[in-house]
Amino acid sequence: MRKNFIFTSASVTDGHPDKLCDQISDAIVDRFLQQDPLASVIAECAVSQGLLFLAVRFSSIALIDVPYVARWVINEIGYRSPNFSARNCTILTSINEQPLDEERRVSDEELDDEKIERIKVRNQGNVFGYACDHTPSLMPLPIVLAHKLARRLTTVRLSNLLPYLSPDGKTQVGVEFRDGRPYTISSLMILVCVTEKVNEQKIKKDIWEQVIEPAFQGEEIKPDNKTFVDIRIIYDPQGCGPMLHSGLTGRKNAVDTYGEYARHSGAALSGKDPTRIDRVGAYAARYAAKNVVAAGLARECEVHLSYAIGRSRPVSITVNTFGTGIIPDEKIEELVKKHFDFRPAAIQKKFSLRKLPSLYKGGFYQKLAAFGHMGRMDLAAPWEITDKKDLLREEA
Repeated sequence: MRKNFIFTSASVTDGHPDKLCDQISDAIVDRFLQQDPLASVIAECAVSQGLLFLAVRFSSIALIDVPYVARWVINEIGYRSPNFSARNCTILTSINEQPLDEERRVSDEELDDEKIERIKVRNQGNVFGYACDHTPSLMPLPIVLAHKLARRLTTVRLSNLLPYLSPDGKTQVGVEFRDGRPYTISSLMILVCVTEKVNEQKIKKDIWEQVIEPAFQGEEIKPDNKTFVDIRIIYDPQGCGPMLHSGLTGRKNAVDTYGEYARHSGAALSGKDPTRIDRVGAYAARYAAKNVVAAGLARECEVHLSYAIGRSRPVSITVNTFGTGIIPDEKIEELVKKHFDFRPAAIQKKFSLRKLPSLYKGGFYQKLAAFGHMGRMDLAAPWEITDKKDLLREEA
């Protein structure tokens, strides 16, 4: 494996059309689970110009005004232009209510091992979890920095420091690695969209002072005079965002996970309730990988889980430390199989995934849908806890 290379990861702001769709989808999941923690729901969204389409399939006793939730999210993100806003966008819906599945409507308190074993996977697939020691959150540095810049773009807009910014923006950070370790920032790109004429040099100066410098405050590695910095500005009086380009749920998986520094599943994370293995399996795999790295058993770790329809357990569990493990990967794999339960109902119970939307003001899953599902220490995401690191270290 190469030790000297440059790796680039990208993020987007919460107002990017794809992320708008992700947040609407997850806000619908939140609302269902707040009213009915045993709900089963899949919500998908597409947006283009002033038209938004929602497809929601659910089995629940909850009553949710789906268009209202979508309009609430649009307004919260900050789209209020005459061409696209919560008030004036057209919403089309396809609502498909399914009969209640009593076999799956089992609360966490009722889930003993026998019932956990009876709840089978409903979809096949591969999921991946990854962790490395680049950052305190044990996430790859390029995506962490890209998220910090994207989050800062949102902050300066909402706080009126840079009120001329639209909710739609992109960031990209390239990190040079030497001997496998982050060494310097090789490139940095920020793209913003404005709806009114503002002096270009003023925007670039504002972005540097109000976005880039604060985002890198406290970072060991910062942009220097060798860093290629590109601040791009799009002027669109129509309103940017969906007026400029379309959006779709589940189209930003790399942004949601590891910035393509590590493998991720092709399945969307957002818009799915906690019974969906392609979502919760990815969280469980991240949990295992992070505990391996936190235990000091490896500098980086990938956990790969394969699931088959009609089975409760993964058909395979594979660990790869890319040559950084202090013990053989096979031994770490044995420890992971021993101490982590990857059955869907066990994951759901371990992380209290059905209860989280009621524990966070404004819901939980919607907050995950922007700035990444992994490494979310700000939300105290349960799969970020390293409660098994001591156990793994002792048995290694």
